[in-house]
Amino acid sequence: MTTLRHAVRRHWAPVVFGSVVALAAVVVACAPTRPAPAPPTPAVSGPIVREEASGRLASDRVAMVALEGRAVAAPVSATGRWRIDEQGGRQALVRGEGGEPWRVEQRGRLLRVAGDGDDATPWREGPFVARPAGGAVFLRYGARRYRGELWFTPTDSGVMVVNRLPVEDYLRGVVPLEIGTRRAGDQAAIEAQAIAARSYTYVRVPGGLVDEPVTGWNLVATVQHQVYGGVDAEHPEVNAAIDATAGLVLRYNGLLVDAPYFASCGGRTASPREAWRGAADQPYLQPVDDIDPRTGKPYCDLSPRNHWHAEFDEAQLAGIVRRALQAAGAPDPKPSAVLGLTVGERGPSGRAAALVVRTARGDVRIAARDIRDVFRDARGAILSSTYFSVDRESRGGRRLTGVSLRGAGNGHGVGMCQWGAIGRARAGADARAILRHYYPGTVVGFAD
Repeated sequence: MTTLRHAVRRHWAPVVFGSVVALAAVVVACAPTRPAPAPPTPAVSGPIVREEASGRLASDRVAMVALEGRAVAAPVSATGRWRIDEQGGRQALVRGEGGEPWRVEQRGRLLRVAGDGDDATPWREGPFVARPAGGAVFLRYGARRYRGELWFTPTDSGVMVVNRLPVEDYLRGVVPLEIGTRRAGDQAAIEAQAIAARSYTYVRVPGGLVDEPVTGWNLVATVQHQVYGGVDAEHPEVNAAIDATAGLVLRYNGLLVDAPYFASCGGRTASPREAWRGAADQPYLQPVDDIDPRTGKPYCDLSPRNHWHAEFDEAQLAGIVRRALQAAGAPDPKPSAVLGLTVGERGPSGRAAALVVRTARGDVRIAARDIRDVFRDARGAILSSTYFSVDRESRGGRRLTGVSLRGAGNGHGVGMCQWGAIGRARAGADARAILRHYYPGTVVGFAD
């Protein structure tokens, strides 16, 4: 999802999991998608270790969250007593008291657990499962602590690392990174974020304690789905909001709502078709105005990045044309001089639905779904939003040597505006009122 610190991208359709880090750079924006079907028999059976992690009911749905997809040697330890079991928990491979540095290594389709020196287990088939063995123990993968279990599975690209834990515990590591750790007066916005994030998660996580998707994961821990940081991301006020809304989701006509969200809208939210390739508009994801009647300004105007300005020089314009041609399927794009740039059409929210770049070799049309990814700055960051206009052009003869865009909003624009939710909370709205505004026609209710 989009966070308050950067524009989040999420693709409408499922993608193949490779590297979690690599996926964050290429996938486009927090959008609804169908969960993968689960096989009849899970790879690891038995109840998840959860009593030590939290006091929630054992009936919580369990999420499989991919942390890494291409680890060469996956470092693992714990804060107390723990163990690593081989496939299905048939045999304990390693037992530790906490803090010992171990790593899961791969050779072909086999795994082993290695320590310092020559200390290593035999090579065996995966997956391996790391579990706490005592109360209030968290596992460590790399520098982060995690609730629940860690699964290690060999793949063609390296060791895949997945955190398996109850959804309510997963949300503790999501909500503070998605909306931030706000002040006390923002509690209604945090509660709205918790409900939206839970709905988004439940669409992708099937019911039952041991359901495992065929991919080995339900979500990844980056902006491809929702940013997840484990125990170290948790915050007491956010945990209180998650507890206060435990089990609550959004429903429309009785069905669970897939609830995207983003940082700021600039005054009006967008429809799905304005943001994602092949997206179908939903009645609860229609563009809505987000203007505070008291000030005449957007509720999200308190965001430090709600208004922005972006400049592109001649070399960057050539890169934009190259990426646009690649997005259109050109195998060997050869951009020519840029002569002009105009907004070809606008969508229902007023965002750019298409851009037309006029070049010496003909016009290049950039669809809405590609605009943000095509218009990257010198650091490679995508455009903040498609809610912009062409502000200024620089020319050398007929050639366009530079262009300046002026825009508003940060993110894909579909669903809940996070800074708008904060502004509404500070104006006195409760979580249900916030959600009703951004997801028209929905109601808050229990998932199960």
